Amino acid sequence: MASDLPTPPEPAPGPPSAASTVRRSASRARYDAAAVHAVLDAGWVAHVALAPEGEPVVIPMVYARDGERLLLHGSVASRLMRGLDAGLPVSVAVTHVDGLVLARSAFHHSVNYRSVVVRGVARRVTDPDAVAAGFTRLVDHAAPGRSDAVRGADPTETRQTLLVEVPLDDVAVKVRTGGPIDEERDLSWPVWAGVVPLSLVAGDPVAADDMAVTDVAPPEAVTLP
Repeated sequence: MASDLPTPPEPAPGPPSAASTVRRSASRARYDAAAVHAVLDAGWVAHVALAPEGEPVVIPMVYARDGERLLLHGSVASRLMRGLDAGLPVSVAVTHVDGLVLARSAFHHSVNYRSVVVRGVARRVTDPDAVAAGFTRLVDHAAPGRSDAVRGADPTETRQTLLVEVPLDDVAVKVRTGGPIDEERDLSWPVWAGVVPLSLVAGDPVAADDMAVTDVAPPEAVTLP
């Protein structure tokens, strides 16, 4: 006889590795692909960290997510890109600050945020078609559909640029939401407490001073509300 009991929900994915396990405020951690994708897709700049020749370095870079991989690109002469190409372990972080959390005590001030940390080893993309598709994905991450309107990279530009992918295998998301968490003894402290929301808002597009063609409008991707 079939049971009328509801099917229990699938358990939330656990951390993929000991290194990616969130230990402080572990209840704020997520490890599922949907959470990872949401944080990555909402951002434009990642901080990429590695230690070429034993010297730690962190560089802000534009990026794009393509399925279950993160795409990074840069000059073939870049020390960071050479380190990625050499197979050095890399850590990539993307963070969104959503609000200032002002508490009644100095100790409990915080921020509301969404963050993701990706660990792994980058792989160079070498297939010409895959390289072209990767460049397209990077352009379209900034403005969807933009690659259809602009000139694509020519062979010289492609030779000057290194494209690498970092698999989204070892990833953790951490999110804080809500108001301040004050001690009971501080609730009557005579100071305002709460959240100041923060957001990144696009302004009106400003045309380049040297536009030779003046009767074209900005792309809808950057003008739609």
